[in-house]
Amino acid sequence: MDSKTLKALLAEFLGTFTLVFIGVTAVASNQGVLVAALAHGLVVVHAAYSYGHLSGAHLNPAVTLGLLAGGKIAPLTAGLYMVVQFVAGIVAALVANGLVGPGGQTAGALTTSNIAAAAIFEGILTFVLVSVVFQAAVFDKAGKFAGLAIGLTLVACILAGGTYTGASLNPARTLGPALVAGDLSYLLPYLLAIFGGGALGGLAQTYIVGDQR
Repeated sequence: MDSKTLKALLAEFLGTFTLVFIGVTAVASNQGVLVAALAHGLVVVHAAYSYGHLSGAHLNPAVTLGLLAGGKIAPLTAGLYMVVQFVAGIVAALVANGLVGPGGQTAGALTTSNIAAAAIFEGILTFVLVSVVFQAAVFDKAGKFAGLAIGLTLVACILAGGTYTGASLNPARTLGPALVAGDLSYLLPYLLAIFGGGALGGLAQTYIVGDQR
């Protein structure tokens, strides 16, 4: 493995760790959806400008899958990114739990009352997030403001879905806290929907919407 790939994987670990750690602690603080949304969105802005030049700052296996579906990343690299992202999410959740105690899971009012609706909601929001990743960053529509565009889109998605589903939009953000809490009851529907939304976003932006210059 060359040094460029190693640096990219380290960047994905650090960026995903930071996203999940900040996300978990913000939610665990019980300050409401607005605080959680801003915390997640602003830390994505941080990671985009800190690590984007090294790895693209995916920070999210669903984003990586979307890029793979759109032919923007090699399969082996995508697989390595996903492994590192999941590991980073688990480590971040463990550290957050050790510091501030339990909490920070991505679950909401629909998670227990209507898991199908919650999963569909997650899939739609993930589709929106991956769409802006393609247009702002992959197709370079936002230039140096791509990180800001993606971060603000995440804020909007969490404001819309946080109360209902926890608005994860990120399998690593879902898995880590769920494992630490020992509650896997909603894990499979969430993962399927989030990965599905990411893949559909990548396919739609690449083969339907396209790079309109």
